[in-house]
Amino acid sequence: MKKKHINIDIETKSSADIGKTGLYRYALDPDFDILLFAYKTVNTDVTVVDLANGEKIPEKILRALQDPSWVKHAYNAAFEWFCLNQYGIQTPLEQWKCTMIHSMYCGYPASLEASGKALGLPQNKRKLATGKALIRYFCVPCKPTKANGGRNWNLPRHDLEKWGLFKEYNGQDVVTEQEILRRLNQFPVPEKEWEQWRMDVQMNAFGVRIDTNLVQGALTIDSVSTQALTEDAVRITGLSNPNSTAQLLDWLGREGVELPNLQKATVTETLEKEGIPDDVRRVLEIRQQLGKTSVKKYVAMDTAKCEDDRIRGLTQFYGANRTGRWAGRLVQMQNLPRNYLKTLESARNLVKQKNYAAVKALYGNVPDTLSQLIRTAFIPSEERKFVVADFSAIEARVIAWLAGEQWVNEVFATHGKIYEATASQMFHVPIEKIVKGNPEYALRQKGKVATLALGYQGGTAALIAMGALNMGLSEDELPDIVARWRGANPRIRDLWYAVEEAALQAMHTAQPQAIRGLIFRLEGDLIYGQSFLTVQLPSGRKLFYPKPFLQENQFGKMAIHYYAVGQQSHKWEVTSTYGGKMTENIVQAIARDCLAETLSRIHALGLPVAFHVHDEVIIDAPMDVTVDQICKLMADPISWAPGLILKGTGFENGYYMKD
Repeated sequence: MKKKHINIDIETKSSADIGKTGLYRYALDPDFDILLFAYKTVNTDVTVVDLANGEKIPEKILRALQDPSWVKHAYNAAFEWFCLNQYGIQTPLEQWKCTMIHSMYCGYPASLEASGKALGLPQNKRKLATGKALIRYFCVPCKPTKANGGRNWNLPRHDLEKWGLFKEYNGQDVVTEQEILRRLNQFPVPEKEWEQWRMDVQMNAFGVRIDTNLVQGALTIDSVSTQALTEDAVRITGLSNPNSTAQLLDWLGREGVELPNLQKATVTETLEKEGIPDDVRRVLEIRQQLGKTSVKKYVAMDTAKCEDDRIRGLTQFYGANRTGRWAGRLVQMQNLPRNYLKTLESARNLVKQKNYAAVKALYGNVPDTLSQLIRTAFIPSEERKFVVADFSAIEARVIAWLAGEQWVNEVFATHGKIYEATASQMFHVPIEKIVKGNPEYALRQKGKVATLALGYQGGTAALIAMGALNMGLSEDELPDIVARWRGANPRIRDLWYAVEEAALQAMHTAQPQAIRGLIFRLEGDLIYGQSFLTVQLPSGRKLFYPKPFLQENQFGKMAIHYYAVGQQSHKWEVTSTYGGKMTENIVQAIARDCLAETLSRIHALGLPVAFHVHDEVIIDAPMDVTVDQICKLMADPISWAPGLILKGTGFENGYYMKD
């Protein structure tokens, strides 16, 4: 059946702030409505249906929304799909494709405006800049005033000129989206990735249940704790506002403790020193506790939860541009604080009872206790349990498999003690001696930090960033650790240089280069002048480096440069890469594909995944599902990765936690 294509964009209204609640809570709000529906087929002009003024979507388009012979395209298609279904227009997700995901797959920015600019769309094909003001005017509630007649919403009749511009803006979004798709069609997203995207949308729509009593208790206790800590600081310092950086620095100076700033690291470092006056120490501890921003995640949960106490939309498919990993949204699950409390259940119950005095008496540091309980606010559905399974040391496994570092592969195939085995290889000590109680056990720490830090061509700075100095290692011994680790892992070391050489050769010769199951290509098109350095992974998926060119880097070495969204600037700009960095991208991307494979297997069993974080899957499971079943799924061989030895570890529980 020959497929027909239609591009769609809608404009909507809701009382929910989509930036704080996400799409699903936004569309489930009682005030939600669709105002405009714009569409365009390949050979027709844009049509904008003014639903707010009573126009109807043509019957043939309504039929097309359900017809599998029509592929529906939209930019952030999850939005259009969910909103249309919520509006009463049934349209199956299987028939949709997302141009935003296509853009991100090819290494371009996520937003429609930024993607259009990065792709070099002509001005008349780009997103109109007038949109934000018009969305503020028509799509969010307005403040009732005497001048506006006490109304809560601006309707089309309140400003016909603005409404005309809004319709033009809506139509132009479809033009821009179609032009982006036209340029990306020569670089298709694999069908397996579209299946993964649809699973992600369904997972986000399913959501995860929140323990509302715990969230409300945490917010109440945090409010009491903040007031008590602030009052304590005022009593000690005599300052009108001890939260003021300027006032507090001045007070500290008068107390004989001069600090350059009150940043988290500075306060922590100062508290580790001896001889600080008791009052100063207490005030800095208060500053530290009041700065516990992770408690704000409770606010995010409370804002984003729907009427059924579920949060929806916690992950962004392909959110990590270079590797294709998922990114966190709303509560930012990727950076949840760890929990170390031995009595989590008791702490949870006290917080649910809003018992500030007991939490303070038993645990001392109230903000830290609340922070440790954040994970436990996520709970399974009624009469279900969480089955949580995590890939064990997946990056170390993948890089050893990819490089052919046989001794590491053998460790993972047998006892799995990679830190002890690494220390044994580095220091030529029998692994049997690296056990607790023996002096050789201290070497395990060096093996651990080296394994975690040095796989991607890092040196002493990478060890320090991984916390080597906090582990009690001195800076003087770090170069020796780097040299020993590289000597023990020659195949991994060679992989960095092989990856860099293959990428450079692909750039120099425009001919494909194949190494270790990877294919490096220089790809482009003659019509629009796009170009990419691509790396085809064992799974068949590709990594994209847009607009690549060769140029000397800061070290005077010829290096690959390409365009990307800067991590600091958030702008589309030139960046450079090298063998170790590309190896990191590749290894993390393969690890991501292993997770995707596991998600497909879980989906095939009909089990709902509530969410996943890094390499960990959290299943909203019936009581008869066991963690052993899921860990076995994770360890089963993957067809495109023969010889890759994977292992899952996990637990079952009535709430989420770090095991």
